[in-house]
Amino acid sequence: MGDHRLIPLPVFNEDVCIVLVNPQTDGNIGAVARSMLNFGFTDLRIVGRTPDWSDEVRNRAKNAQSVLDSAQCADTLQDAVSDCSVVVGTSGKREEGDRTAMRHFLLPDELPSRLSNVGGRVALVFGPEGRGLLNEELSECDLLVTIPTWEGYPILNLSHAVTVICCSWFLSSDRNTPFGAEDRLLDPVLRLRLREEITRMTQNIPAKEHRRKGIEETLVRVIMRGLPKDDEIHRLLGVISQAADSFENQKS
Repeated sequence: MGDHRLIPLPVFNEDVCIVLVNPQTDGNIGAVARSMLNFGFTDLRIVGRTPDWSDEVRNRAKNAQSVLDSAQCADTLQDAVSDCSVVVGTSGKREEGDRTAMRHFLLPDELPSRLSNVGGRVALVFGPEGRGLLNEELSECDLLVTIPTWEGYPILNLSHAVTVICCSWFLSSDRNTPFGAEDRLLDPVLRLRLREEITRMTQNIPAKEHRRKGIEETLVRVIMRGLPKDDEIHRLLGVISQAADSFENQKS
């Protein structure tokens, strides 16, 4: 059956969005919309597209037309996640040795449990078919998740990857307390300020240029891995901003 019942959406529905960055195939957009609604997700955001959906998109979405009709389109990833407290990037790329800095992954089943008792919007970000998210796009994400596929052929189809992540979230999110009823996750404006101050500090530290980006990414990843609250970030910002000011004064 293609129809769906008129029953309430899951409690996480309004607080989790799916973001597609520059999707290349119309059929995958429609398939993603269908998979989202299969597991109770309705907030679809697309970077690099306009919402003039082709017949292929509509046909592949089946009875998830409402997901397409309410989808938001943005020019950049930063615009698409501007109201989000945590941005989770997805990748199937495997790196070894010194290139693992951008590959400290969580698994899909770990995400809901890590985020289940906090409020604030979560963005789950997926890259385009073929290449996935670029390093500069991954660097805009606070956490990274990968689907544990066979190492010989690790890259999933876009809509299949969305399905796995959505299914894992749905299965792990059976709880009585909805998002926002307990601790609040980092405010989106405060999250952006934190990243800006970390960037300002690392740009001025006395280190070789090629090391600064790695230091910046490591600081963001380690801090955000603890899912800090607003008051904790305010205290950290005081230290980071003072350090940034000190490094700037030394250079002047």
